[in-house]
Amino acid sequence: MRRKLLFAERMLHGNGELPFNALIPIKIKGTFPDSALQHALKKLQEKHPLLNAAVENDPQGMPWFVVEEGAVSMIPVRIKERTGDQDWEQESMQEWSRAFDTRKGPLMRVVWVKGAEVSELILVIHHCLCDGGSAMAILAELLLLLDDGTVNIGKEEPIMGIADIIPAKILKSRRKIIKAKLIGGVATFALWIVPLKKHLVERKKDYMIHWKLEKELSDRLILKCKSEKVTVNTVLCAVVLQAFQEVRKAGFHNKISCPVDIRRFAPGIKRDHIFAFGLMFVVSADQHLDFFDNARKMQEDIDRKTAKLDAYETIMMMEESHASLSRFTEFLKYGKSSNDCMFSNLGKIDIAHQYQNFELETIFSPSVIGPLGNTTTLVTSTYRGQMDFTFVASEGFIPYTEALAIQHKLIEIINKL
Repeated sequence: MRRKLLFAERMLHGNGELPFNALIPIKIKGTFPDSALQHALKKLQEKHPLLNAAVENDPQGMPWFVVEEGAVSMIPVRIKERTGDQDWEQESMQEWSRAFDTRKGPLMRVVWVKGAEVSELILVIHHCLCDGGSAMAILAELLLLLDDGTVNIGKEEPIMGIADIIPAKILKSRRKIIKAKLIGGVATFALWIVPLKKHLVERKKDYMIHWKLEKELSDRLILKCKSEKVTVNTVLCAVVLQAFQEVRKAGFHNKISCPVDIRRFAPGIKRDHIFAFGLMFVVSADQHLDFFDNARKMQEDIDRKTAKLDAYETIMMMEESHASLSRFTEFLKYGKSSNDCMFSNLGKIDIAHQYQNFELETIFSPSVIGPLGNTTTLVTSTYRGQMDFTFVASEGFIPYTEALAIQHKLIEIINKL
């Protein structure tokens, strides 16, 4: 199998030398043998061809996912003895900086923080391989196989190019093709004429802050959002912006980037497809309104921007922009950050918690950190009725003390709603 990397995948892969890892940690109550985990990972690789892939450049320097028939490398597992509840956080931060050898593959590994009765598993996947939706699908299948190695999880027909995503009528539309080439050309030209100061922000130490809301508070927040007729996601956006404003003050930009699951707009990308591509919009607050008036205004803005998202046009435009990739990467690295953070809400995670041989006690919100500029990211998800938050950043962008203050302010604002 050979499949050329799409623009977004190339951006996340870079030259393959720098780590850009997505981590999905879970906590399991119960025991299982080493052989069960190895068997489950093998079955995952049998279903998903890209979990066997390495990345090779062709003579023109274009990278391809390559799966050599009969030369599969097993997904490696590193076992760490569990000494306490925070071990998984330390292991996660360590895994951020461990680059994959993308020329050899596979582009996934597992850390098993192994205890007598409780363990954490950390799925580490190169971000060029999958997004949050793919990661949750892999996790759900892994748990099923870990509990019962005979379960049938099917066989993925992998996406081999944009023709598997975009309907032929749109892909062959002369108007769409001209528009994609025009926008891609203009974007490429604009990137080349924008001057960049070749001064890389010193990232310094990366860190993570993790917390959960009490179930009662999570329930109360959901009910409050319903009564005010705004989504939980919009209210959380408003909370994040207010917390950054009150803590960062002069350093506040009033902008957060919010990724959107592309599967909502491109049904050709199935829930269990291994795929990495995200749509994005930017959210800002109206600082002259009270909290819920501002949230309702933000909801209107989000609804309007969501309605305008066109996954097919975006993919076609980006595929016309490969020539600008190196400049775009430079822009992300060297350009002055104008966002406070990236905020991603995975929502309610629909994965079973009770299995025959173990209990899935919790799913920690994923973390991701990469080399493309500001690392400040806040990811939230809800599992078993509790909202979970993972705040990732670097001292060079936000001092750790300020990040702690933002965390405390977030909780304080939610409590007052």
